Amino acid sequence: MCGIVGYAGPQSALDVVIAGLRRLEYRGYDSAGVAVLDGGGLLAAKRAGKLVNLDKALAEAPLPAGPVGIGHTRWATHGAPNDTNAHPHLDSAGRVAVVHNGIIENFAALRAELAGRGHVLASETDTEVVSHLLAEAFAGCGDLAEAMRRVCRRLEGAFTLVAVHADAPDVVVGARRNSPLVVGVGEGETFLASDVAAFIAHTRDAIELGQDQVVEARRDGVTVTGFDGSPAEVRSYHVDWDASAAEKGGYASFMLKEIAEQPKAVADTLLGRVDGEGTLSLDEVRIPAAVLREVEKVVVVACGTAFHAGLIAKYAVEHWTRVPCEVELASEFRYRDPILDARTLVIAISQSGETMDTLMALRHAREQGAKVLAICNTNGSTIPRESDAVLYTHAGPEVAVASTKAFLTQLVACNLVALYLGQVRGTKRSDEIRAVVRELSHVPEQVARVLETMEPVRELARSLSDKPTVLFLGRHVGHPVALEGALKLKELAYMHAEGFAAGELKHGPIALIERDLPVVVVVPSPRGRSVLHGKIVSNIQEIRARGARTVVIAEEGDESVLPYADHLVRVPATPALLQPLVATVPLQVFACELATARGNEVDQPRNLAKSVTVE
Repeated sequence: MCGIVGYAGPQSALDVVIAGLRRLEYRGYDSAGVAVLDGGGLLAAKRAGKLVNLDKALAEAPLPAGPVGIGHTRWATHGAPNDTNAHPHLDSAGRVAVVHNGIIENFAALRAELAGRGHVLASETDTEVVSHLLAEAFAGCGDLAEAMRRVCRRLEGAFTLVAVHADAPDVVVGARRNSPLVVGVGEGETFLASDVAAFIAHTRDAIELGQDQVVEARRDGVTVTGFDGSPAEVRSYHVDWDASAAEKGGYASFMLKEIAEQPKAVADTLLGRVDGEGTLSLDEVRIPAAVLREVEKVVVVACGTAFHAGLIAKYAVEHWTRVPCEVELASEFRYRDPILDARTLVIAISQSGETMDTLMALRHAREQGAKVLAICNTNGSTIPRESDAVLYTHAGPEVAVASTKAFLTQLVACNLVALYLGQVRGTKRSDEIRAVVRELSHVPEQVARVLETMEPVRELARSLSDKPTVLFLGRHVGHPVALEGALKLKELAYMHAEGFAAGELKHGPIALIERDLPVVVVVPSPRGRSVLHGKIVSNIQEIRARGARTVVIAEEGDESVLPYADHLVRVPATPALLQPLVATVPLQVFACELATARGNEVDQPRNLAKSVTVE
């Protein structure tokens, strides 16, 4: 998502910061800006759009080649992506500059407090309150690091903050809570960045900051403390890859990087959605609650992987709202004359927000009087702009064509939308919503646990790389997971792969089963839905009796599948509706590794594009 760079040293800070931001462009952003200290003064420039716009502004009004500076590429959360909302943000006197990643959840209360003391804030962002609070705190203590500690103790949410002050011209100060910030240690120069890619051309020696820590970066070294001011222990490390691999963070592919980013992406999508009273909020809702209470049908429209997210959403929507839900391929939707009216809610799912099939389905739905709610990863894109409500997934940019973290965050978003509808319609109490969100909050850690145990899955994938076909089976929400597993193999490995509802085996697909055919089976929990569990165990027995090679994905503690699994993959136990969030991850790793073993380019599979902008 957003990129941060800070520098203190003998070089031109402006040149270093701009170059660092350019190396972070792959992360995705909608505005960029810099601030430089020189001779006791603070000068800044920022522009909406890509770095080329900032370059033009700097060509027209150059900033000095001072030795200390900060920069930022912003992916909009609070406030539209325009010049005013771009970072850095300054205080009223123009002495403090701040850049920020993350979300400050209590910014509204802080903003009101500042306004009460006569502060005038120019932007719509949560970030600007920090620059004003820092200015106040610095006036009281004369130390920028102490001012940052005082401010951070008042902030709620997840954030990385990097700041400079005209009256502290030799230091850049950073702070970290639940958002990445690393330190680069060079020869007589120090760097701060959200990713080591920003400074890898200058140094490979880095310091990893811990939770709730503040760092003072000077050209001759760093000092790190906790938010309480106590000295902090930090971990130094050497980066063993060079600038050519920097944008992939040391991973062999963007896909591997994005699979590894899923715990954080899920956590970011959940961030700040429910208040202390259990009230759930989306990003933008321009649909009156009274209209949502009158909805008689929900229709999900999407393409590809997003369509599979919609198939899973159907279970949550119907279970938590008791409203019928249909799931449609966006490419087919408007051509079959669907029945839509003012009591239909259409949910449009698109990672890019520019998927043409989905956009045209959205427009058709609105022409028929339906309301549209978008689930999207790209702030300000066309589909959110043309929808009546939006929930952004906050997954950060996804570069690899085959969707991984976008899919998991779409699943989270679908659950949040279903809960929101249940809240508005009165079918879910606030305590029930809090309970589900509490379960969702465990998912990042559960996904991380799955990722730590994937080496056997990689070994299995390599051993199957010469197979012509793999089949996938599932029941309930496991069926769309099976479809997604098959799609990943088609996209990446260019092999025949099919996903089936396991109960349909006896109605035809069982004819495909032959000796040594790999069949991946997603097993529902034996808890709560024991009937489904027993039926799919019977399905496993049926295909194994015919010689299939069974790869069984089952939750921890499920011993009943052991006799029938040639290969067993364990995932953490979760509530039934949330199981796809953990069961999908091994299938992503499996497809990526199998495609790699076949010598394929996993980031850019043949014939495919990341965003399909034509029908």
